Parts: sequence; C-alpha cells; structure tokens
Amino acid sequence: MNSVEKPVTEARKEFADLVNRVAYTGERVALTRRGKIMAALVSAEDLELLESLRSGRLDLTQLGPSAPPSDRPQPSPLRIAAEY
Repeated sequence: MNSVEKPVTEARKEFADLVNRVAYTGERVALTRRGKIMAALVSAEDLELLESLRSGRLDLTQLGPSAPPSDRPQPSPLRIAAEY
C-alpha cells in the first residue's frame, strides 16, 4: 500500500484531493511539520482496524496468514466520502 508524506501547509491547500485519494485508493498520507510526522490521513477501513487493535478486540497472532473475509457488505467509496 502506498504512503505519501505531505507538509501540513501543502496538505491544507490540497485537503479535499487528499481525502479523496485516501477514501478511493486506500493510500495513506502522513502529514509532516519540519520533516516530522505529526498526523496521518487513513481510510475508514484502516481506522476501524486501528480501533480494533487498540481496544484489544483483535489479536493478530491468532489470525494466521490471512484474515477471514468480512460477512458484512462493504460500503462503496462514494458513500464513505459522503458520510465524512
């Protein structure tokens, strides 16, 4: 998965485009200030995974080589963008 670093000042000018790139392609955008990563834009799917890891609901050591497919339907990227 691709990841891009953008200075905060540049990202501010391109915010809508960056959000679309993240939502539609899953690309991650690291926001930097003076070369140091300060924050990141991630897809809703990545955010859900991070929240699961933080709450301890997901133990990656038990998953094996690949996670089972999700039973719930995946939302379309256009719906995700509209929700945010």
